[in-house]
Amino acid sequence: MPSKYVIHTETVPRRFQPLIQSGIIAWEEGCLKCPVCVKTKCVYGVYDHRGLDARQMVESIDNACMNCLRCVQGCPNELIHKSINPEFMAMGDEHWTPNIIASLWKQADSGKIPVSGAGYPGPFSGPGFDAIWTDMSEIVRPTRDGIHGREYISTAIDLGKTPSYLVFDPEGEKAWAKDFSPLLNIPLPIILRIPEFGAISEKTISGWAEAAKRLGTLFSLSTEMSAKIPEGYGPWLLPSISADVEALEELPSGCRMVELCLDDDWHETMKRRGEKSFAQACPTVLISAKVSMAGAMEEKALQLVEAGIPIIHLEGNFRGRGFDDPEKFLKDGIRSVHLKLVEAGIRDNVTLLASGGISMAEHVAKAIICGADGVFMDFPMLIAMECRMCRRCEKGLSCPRLRGEVGRAMFFEQLDKETFEGMGTVEEECELE
Repeated sequence: MPSKYVIHTETVPRRFQPLIQSGIIAWEEGCLKCPVCVKTKCVYGVYDHRGLDARQMVESIDNACMNCLRCVQGCPNELIHKSINPEFMAMGDEHWTPNIIASLWKQADSGKIPVSGAGYPGPFSGPGFDAIWTDMSEIVRPTRDGIHGREYISTAIDLGKTPSYLVFDPEGEKAWAKDFSPLLNIPLPIILRIPEFGAISEKTISGWAEAAKRLGTLFSLSTEMSAKIPEGYGPWLLPSISADVEALEELPSGCRMVELCLDDDWHETMKRRGEKSFAQACPTVLISAKVSMAGAMEEKALQLVEAGIPIIHLEGNFRGRGFDDPEKFLKDGIRSVHLKLVEAGIRDNVTLLASGGISMAEHVAKAIICGADGVFMDFPMLIAMECRMCRRCEKGLSCPRLRGEVGRAMFFEQLDKETFEGMGTVEEECELE
């Protein structure tokens, strides 16, 4: 299938064994020594290939088990049990739940859609995007078969300001758009973005830029970080700049879109500079303005659009909630800004992007249902690299997923210094009688 309609993936070996939700506890004490042990009847051969990963201290049986419970039910003395893994349940937080992290790991490991035939075991409803119910197209319309690749479904979106009407010549033969601005087409409604925290190296950032190039989308990052990206990636970078025309001189070569980081006095800045200043300085570059999900965000977005900004980026926190109201979810912010622009009669003339807490594939579709044209994806890329969302990096602690983790080791020189350094220098002497 052409790359326009599908993302071609390649499998690579994982660095670590993933944490699993449950593990097998097999007691050997009290074994009846049955002639045919239930362990030998495992249809998946889990016990035949049982081993220990000495580097991680993880037993292979837990990751290989398919949870059929045949051995648990078949042991006559009930010596085999399944138990919830407390380390798995401790991952993430109330938004980035252990099940979401495990699902992202599985998608990154297999490159496939996380579809299960065992039904949906989740809650009937929940907060945020979980309060939106949708119909699966394959059930409602069986002729539509998009997820298996037998039908082409366009996911492309246009970034920029679309003209509201056309102007014709007196003869009515030629038409053109008034106040035409450039448009940027990307093949999917997802823009990559660097997470706000995480143990991220320059090679990782360059890899994400390469991913954006192959996907044909954009990669949002700061101007300082964009300067570290090798040449040739400018058209796929989305640098964040200050509301200063001179900042356009620092853009990567070939850059097609930038994002303004506006401060509290953004209104005076826009009056002083104006969108026309940016358009005159670099007419081929699209301008996006970031609006935090707090306060009068609807009025701010409306004023920016009326000032000529063609793209609005509504940003929530990394849990998908408002910065000033944790009870307000990203879906609510998208709806309120979208309806405000609809009420003003200018929704079709502007692109609305959203970010913050996009953790599942369904969140992309639900954000579009709420009124967004596209979304930013950040932390799923970090979790795909086996991050556990422990947030130790925010506290200046080492990442347990990286090499060089010395938490399980003790060094004599370090212990000797910490124990005896406060005693001062002691010279050894001996006396002979």
